[in-house]
Amino acid sequence: MKKRKAIVARNTRETQIRAELDVDGNGRYEIETGLPFFNHMLELLAKHSLFDLTLRATG
Repeated sequence: MKKRKAIVARNTRETQIRAELDVDGNGRYEIETGLPFFNHMLELLAKHSLFDLTLRATG
């Protein structure tokens, strides 16, 4: 089966965002957005859906 993984990066003058998502993961996550509640909600999504999610956002 083909690996279902995506990597997206976006940089503007105000923000820098990089996301990696593996739909066939194990529920691992590394999330840093600077917004604690948003981090928490994304962590729960990754954990309970068994996605591997890495997200870094600044700005």
